[in-house]
Amino acid sequence: MDTVINSFVEKSKEILQDNLVGVYLHGSAVMGCYNPAKSDIDLIVVVKDSIDDSVKRAFMDMVVELNKIGPAKGIEMSIVRQSVCNPFVYPTPFELHFSVGHLDWYGNNPDDYIPKMKGEDKDLAAHFTIINHRGRCLYGAPIKDTFSDVPVQDYIDSIWNDIADAEEEITDNPMYLILNLARVLAYLKDGLVLSKKEGGEWALDNIPEVYYSLLNNALEEYAIGTDLSYDMSSAKDYARYMMEQIRTEKEKRRN
Repeated sequence: MDTVINSFVEKSKEILQDNLVGVYLHGSAVMGCYNPAKSDIDLIVVVKDSIDDSVKRAFMDMVVELNKIGPAKGIEMSIVRQSVCNPFVYPTPFELHFSVGHLDWYGNNPDDYIPKMKGEDKDLAAHFTIINHRGRCLYGAPIKDTFSDVPVQDYIDSIWNDIADAEEEITDNPMYLILNLARVLAYLKDGLVLSKKEGGEWALDNIPEVYYSLLNNALEEYAIGTDLSYDMSSAKDYARYMMEQIRTEKEKRRN
């Protein structure tokens, strides 16, 4: 991981030059639960001004090359302008985004990808919140000088957006959603900004015991990096229960 991160920072400095404000690490790598078999490397790059397509092309070529030596889930990164970080803008505009799900699109048609991979991303509210609470500045301006606080309702909307379809999707990605539902509820109930691992551990102390085996399975899979099997009927029941709790807590915060 360190090799990929260090190379990413150095190449970002070369490509973006004076336009670069800073490079910031968030996600599992700063929250003590990074697993190369199950985690990606989460990065935010902040720039002063918009970047033109030729610079985006050079940056994407660099990221795709580094992604080859990254973890199983690869690199996930966004480039954002300083002006949307402080004061915070939501939904948050971005200049460029990459994750492994976009490899084929960029590889097959970079001329299509570059102009279209610019827009708004609600997930950035959650990423910026992690940076403010747990993140690491890899290069450039300190976090406190770059990112303002994300308003609570924007953060709630962002994390809700990530789990809104959990009842339908939990059978496709049980480990991720079991732990993610737990950390969303931990924030809404106790104001805690947690990793997936920490969310699962919190849930073991805060939800009915009937779901402990699911939680322990998800925590084990996350720790060892090997897919495990789940009782899907129980997983669906868990998703229904957690979504009811999350909706209730969300409503309380609105009132």
